[in-house]
Amino acid sequence: MTDCLLVYITASGKAEAEMLGRTLVEERLAACVNIFEGVSSLYWWQGNLDTAEETLCVLKTTTERFPELSRRAKELHSYDTPCIVALPLVYGDADYLDWIRAETRSSRD
Repeated sequence: MTDCLLVYITASGKAEAEMLGRTLVEERLAACVNIFEGVSSLYWWQGNLDTAEETLCVLKTTTERFPELSRRAKELHSYDTPCIVALPLVYGDADYLDWIRAETRSSRD
């Protein structure tokens, strides 16, 4: 297993997804974001079964940066309880994983 993660965040639409992605990449909390429009979501919310058209963000970061990424995404997000989850990257191209690490180094490094 590597120290890199894929982070899955749903947003209310393309504009919010782009704002979240741009901010998190600019702040070096993520190396990259992919944005997928037209995601149909079905979920329980406040006791009701609900549906929504959302936009999905898939970000690449490290385990070290995830806590700050999650905190910042929650600050920026329009939802009360946004979906912000991380999946471990078990394997990956070594050069690509090194690039993720290099692009998400904090200014303290």
